[in-house]
Amino acid sequence: MEEVVIRKYDEVRDREGVESFERKCEVGPSGKTSLLTDSMGDPMCRIRHSPSSMMLVAEVRGREGEIVGVVRGCIRTVTCGRKIPRNGRIGCEESDNKPVPVFTKAAYILGLRVSPAYRRKGIGLQLVTLLELWFRDSGAEYAYMATDRHNEACLGLFTRRLDYVKFRTPTVLVHPVHAHQLRLPSGVRILRLSSSDAESLYRSNLSTVDFFPRDIDAVLSNRLTLGTFLAVPSSSVTDFASFSAAPPPSWAALSVWNAGDVYKLQVKGLPRAKLAVARASRLLDRFLPWLRIPSVPEISRPFGGLFLYGLTGEGPDSAALMRGLCRWAHNLGRQRGAGVVVAEVAFCEPLREGVPHWARMSFEDMWCIKRLSGGEGYSDGEVGDWTKSPPGASIFVDPREV
Repeated sequence: MEEVVIRKYDEVRDREGVESFERKCEVGPSGKTSLLTDSMGDPMCRIRHSPSSMMLVAEVRGREGEIVGVVRGCIRTVTCGRKIPRNGRIGCEESDNKPVPVFTKAAYILGLRVSPAYRRKGIGLQLVTLLELWFRDSGAEYAYMATDRHNEACLGLFTRRLDYVKFRTPTVLVHPVHAHQLRLPSGVRILRLSSSDAESLYRSNLSTVDFFPRDIDAVLSNRLTLGTFLAVPSSSVTDFASFSAAPPPSWAALSVWNAGDVYKLQVKGLPRAKLAVARASRLLDRFLPWLRIPSVPEISRPFGGLFLYGLTGEGPDSAALMRGLCRWAHNLGRQRGAGVVVAEVAFCEPLREGVPHWARMSFEDMWCIKRLSGGEGYSDGEVGDWTKSPPGASIFVDPREV
C-alpha cells in the first residue's frame, strides 16, 4: 500500500500540484451537477486574509508533487456569548449595564478534499486531526466547520469520527446578477459609510452576535470590502453623524465583499436544456433590458460573486430597506461583472425576508463545532460550553471564510 505523508503546504513547491489536484475535485455528487472552485493561482486565497492560518497537504511518498488531499484552517477571536458587566459605580444608569460580548478563540476548517482514488483510507481524518493539533497549540478553544446539510459523508466524518456536534443551520441565499439594472425603491436614501463609522455601527449593534469578529476593523478596511451602506427613509437623516444622534424609526445596513477577486466558481454537469434556457434569457435581457427579464448568468463558465455581510437593522420597515440595499448591491455586482450576489443568514434572521434570492440556487448549511480546550469555561469564564448554547436570532458570517 502506498504511504501518504501529511505535511504543511509549501507555497513554492506545492502551488502547481494543489491547483492541478483541486481542478479535478468536484463539490457535489459524482456524475451530477457539481461546483468547481478556481483559486486563480493562489491555493491559500480563502484563508490568506485571516489573522492566523494553516494549510496541510497529503502527498504520496515517492511521488513528489502528487497531492491527494488538502485542508485549510484559520483562527480568529469571535463572540461566543454575552454578559452584563459588573459596574461598581454608585448611581450608574441602567443603560450602563448593556450586555457586552464574551470572546473566544475559534478555529475554522474549510476546503477539505481527498482524491477519489484515495478516499476511505483515513486521509481526511488524518488531515483534520493534524490541523486540530495546530489549533490547540495556537490556543484555539473551539473548532468548527460548515457544509451542505445533505453532505452525509462529510457530516459522518466530523460527527461520528471526530466528535463534532451539529451547531447552527444558516441558509445561503443566492441571487443571480441580471443583465439589466434593478430599480431602487422610492423614498429610500442610501449612505456610504466610512470604515470607522461602519465599525462603530457594527460594534454597537452586532458585537454580541455569535461569531462576530473582534477584529471587525480589519475586515472593513480590507481592500475586498467594497463599502458599507446604510439605508434610511429619504425624509430622515442625511449623514452618519445625524443618524448617530437621532436614528430614524427604521433603518438597515450591510457591507459588500468582492469574493470574485479571491476565487471563481463554475457549475458543471448542467443539462443542455437548462443551459439553452439560461443563455436565451441572458441574450434577451441584454438586448431588451426594458423587459426586465430575470436572466441567469453563464454559470457554466467561471464567474465571481459579491458576498453581503454584517446585515443589520431596526424598525418595522427594516426588511423593506434591506431589500433596497440588496438591489443596490445587485447593481454594484452588475457593474463589476459578478455572476451572483450571496448572503448567509441565520435560520431565524429577522431581516431574512428582505434579502431577495432564488430558492433553486439557495441552500441550507450545517455548521458543526467541537470543544478543543480541556479547561473550565472560556478564558473569560462567563458562558460555559458554547457547543451547548441555543442559536440566536442572528449570526455573523465573516467574509474572509466564505
